[in-house]
Amino acid sequence: FREFPAWAEALAERPATERPRKIAMYCTGGIRCEKSTTLMKSIGFDEVYHLKGGILKYLEDTPEDDSLWEGECFVFDNRVSVDHHLQQGSYQLCHACKMPLSKSDMEAEQYVAGVSCPNCFEKTTKQQKYYEKRIFKLQNYKNLAFFLFFRSASGKLARVCWVFRLEMIKK
Repeated sequence: FREFPAWAEALAERPATERPRKIAMYCTGGIRCEKSTTLMKSIGFDEVYHLKGGILKYLEDTPEDDSLWEGECFVFDNRVSVDHHLQQGSYQLCHACKMPLSKSDMEAEQYVAGVSCPNCFEKTTKQQKYYEKRIFKLQNYKNLAFFLFFRSASGKLARVCWVFRLEMIKK
């Protein structure tokens, strides 16, 4: 949503012949759409519509056989995505870049659980992948961990880690 106001202002500055007369938008839960609708109307767009309550409300209220929605809906919590019945979907998040991953993404050669995915594999260094893998392994423990990264007097990257109350999680 941070980029939206600048995008909307640029759209409003276009000549009237290039601006949309009607705008329809939808959001996951509807809150951002309410804010966006208010903003769009305040900068001169008269016909702005949004899906009241967002996609999640639409999925809740509309029987699947009558629905026009296809696929899963990204959500901003640990479920990552939900299906039409608002049950956890099949997507997961990449630990490194926080992008949603499909089953095919997780089958890709660049996917390493907790370390990288096809979206970020080329963008991360070997050192980043090393630390991501170590941090991911620590997540198999119930713990309180503090990591401190700093440059030593010689200029080398140094790391200090304090981990308290280690107890293996049974899976």
